[in-house]
Amino acid sequence: MADIFWWVVFPYVTLTIMVVGLLYRYAFRQLTWAAPSTNFLEKKWLRIGSPLFHYGIIFAFIGHIMGILIPIGVYEALGISDHLYHYGAIFGGGLAGMMVVVGLVILLIRKMTIDPVRIKATFADYFSLLAVLFVAVTGTYMTIVYNLTVVAYEYRTTIGPWFRSLFFLQPKYDLMVDVPFIFKVHVLSAFALFASIPFTRLVHIFSFPIRYVNRPPIQYRSRINFRKERT
Repeated sequence: MADIFWWVVFPYVTLTIMVVGLLYRYAFRQLTWAAPSTNFLEKKWLRIGSPLFHYGIIFAFIGHIMGILIPIGVYEALGISDHLYHYGAIFGGGLAGMMVVVGLVILLIRKMTIDPVRIKATFADYFSLLAVLFVAVTGTYMTIVYNLTVVAYEYRTTIGPWFRSLFFLQPKYDLMVDVPFIFKVHVLSAFALFASIPFTRLVHIFSFPIRYVNRPPIQYRSRINFRKERT
């Protein structure tokens, strides 16, 4: 019963909360959809932490598509050996994970130590940062430490088919029974994070996330400087 709850009930509950919450927020609180810029409060650390996090999360997202959504048979058909795949996953995924973790740590320290930023921060801001950081740390640990020191775990034959089975409404929960504990923690924490998206600023990831990293920070000017420029 525990396996059915964690690998069938829990994923569907969290995804339902995410979808319903997003629809409600878009319909009734659309003005809160975008994440407000704190560029005018502090620029130095934001320029370092934000690109690291956003580029890292995009690379990590692509890596998850390659490892979870694409069946192992596709790689076999393309002639990509397991060794070559895991070699690329460890180094490519490890780099993406480290970018996310370092970027989040910088943003978290910035939010805690820079007074103007700290004053405007809310509980939801800290929660979302810490939640994403936890998911990123466990994922990076799996990719680098576990795969190099324990075994290069073949999640493409367990986690991947299980995750895809959720979308066909035929969850193969038995595939997750013997998955290493750290992988289970990473998966469950990721689903819990999905459920929190509608209630935090993470909701802005659904607003053109590909264009976000190339978008210049919002610039704020005082009225005095603006008048000087006009004159």
